[in-house]
Amino acid sequence: MHNKRLQYTVRVAEPNPVLASLMLEQFGGADGELAAAMLYFTQGLGELDPGRKDLLIDIATEELSHLEVIGSIVAMLNKGAKAQLAEASMEEAELYLSMTRGGNSHTQSLLHGGGPSLTNSSGVPWTAAYIDSRGDPTCDLRSNIAAESRAKVIYERLINITDDPGIKDALGFLMTREIAHQKSFEKALYAIEDNFPSGKLPGIEKYANVYVNTSQGEGDMNGPWNSGDQWERIDDLAQTMPFDDGDGSASVVLDKADAMAAEKLAVRTASVPTGDPTTGVDLGAGAGAGRITGDDKGAAADVDDAVRMADAM
Repeated sequence: MHNKRLQYTVRVAEPNPVLASLMLEQFGGADGELAAAMLYFTQGLGELDPGRKDLLIDIATEELSHLEVIGSIVAMLNKGAKAQLAEASMEEAELYLSMTRGGNSHTQSLLHGGGPSLTNSSGVPWTAAYIDSRGDPTCDLRSNIAAESRAKVIYERLINITDDPGIKDALGFLMTREIAHQKSFEKALYAIEDNFPSGKLPGIEKYANVYVNTSQGEGDMNGPWNSGDQWERIDDLAQTMPFDDGDGSASVVLDKADAMAAEKLAVRTASVPTGDPTTGVDLGAGAGAGRITGDDKGAAADVDDAVRMADAM
């Protein structure tokens, strides 16, 4: 049931279409309120545990009220431009400038009449691809915790780009609710006694405790994430290729017909490693092409030299 009162009062000091465009990130963006509502709502519908189902539907419904708050901020920020455009009460040049200050504010004014559109701050339409549930509570709750964290950071950045006290207050409320939701999701996760690893199958012993130091050189660091009793650290990368007892190559068992066809394809497309065929590069090569078949066209010593060579042509 919709309550006509907003969950938090929206007080906007003055219209600002550009700021309205930026606020759309939390309306129709990947970490916005609609995405959160749909994420938790669909999880709740499939949840078997009555406590988690209740939690997810509660928070999903509250996210819709947050969508209403941020959408109302967008509408109020666009209200002046909407009125001016609808009534054509400004000179053409002034009206044009007011609509094209930045972002996708002109789209908001022309196409949506100043109302919030289901897009992010760059005008990219909202998509269900933002919803990435997997149907496993330990996996989805961790994803929800991360979603609340990301949304909080976006609200902080929006707070930093406005000096409107009413908007700051509303954004502060929304930001803080992200903290509260994260705490609820954390409690729900740890109410599951064995919550790691996600899913049902246990890890395989010989792979579970290995850390592979694949990025080596200046900047290497040791810490509890890669060193200590918990880890069997591998610095010699040859040991990891392959991890198993095989030869590290890919193979497939083919029936006779497929094997014959594959052999014909391999023969027809085989490379000839001998000789040095003349190519289009050789025929069209000019100064700066470097070494080509039977010749060396030279090359620039550096970027500045390349510019000088080009200017001299």
